[in-house]
Amino acid sequence: MIDRFYPVVPTADWVARLVPAGTRFIQLRIKDQPESEVRREVRAAQAVCAKHGAQLIVNDYWQAAIDEKCPWVHLGQEDLVGADIAAIRRAGLLLGVSTHDHAELDKGLAVDPDYVALGPIYPTLLKKMPFAPQGLDRIGEWKKLVGGKPLVAIGGLTLERALLCLKAGADSTAVVGDIVNNADPIAQAGKWMAETRAIA
Repeated sequence: MIDRFYPVVPTADWVARLVPAGTRFIQLRIKDQPESEVRREVRAAQAVCAKHGAQLIVNDYWQAAIDEKCPWVHLGQEDLVGADIAAIRRAGLLLGVSTHDHAELDKGLAVDPDYVALGPIYPTLLKKMPFAPQGLDRIGEWKKLVGGKPLVAIGGLTLERALLCLKAGADSTAVVGDIVNNADPIAQAGKWMAETRAIA
């Protein structure tokens, strides 16, 4: 259901570039846009994913995800507080949650998510994080704690680091900068897909 290669992108244009190239599981993370623009972006991204049989995960904007009939929503800890989990479930959406420590993991597991994300595994330059890098050992610990739920590793991942995360027990590796900041993002995505999916 979830893929080992999990790019997180800021616009529907990025979805339109990566999904036809073979991406099967992709998150649209829009920041600081008016609701009308958010809905336009979600609608466009979902249309691309539906055409190519890919899964779109909408970050934070759960109502837009419901309205546009997206399959997934991802909630950070702050958004988990205000989200209507019952409405998300009634609409049939699958749910991913972010976690950074044991208290957040308890809160995340309380809503019975369909995957749990752990981060940052490595230092990340994309946003200021109040949490220290988790490291590979934490992946094994989290994998035991989440039971049968898929575990997504995120934060400071290069392809080499992603392979280490998968070998440490992660089921999927979420990536931002190593794709969107790459000089040839489509070629880099192709490398990620080939190498992460090759791990038994």
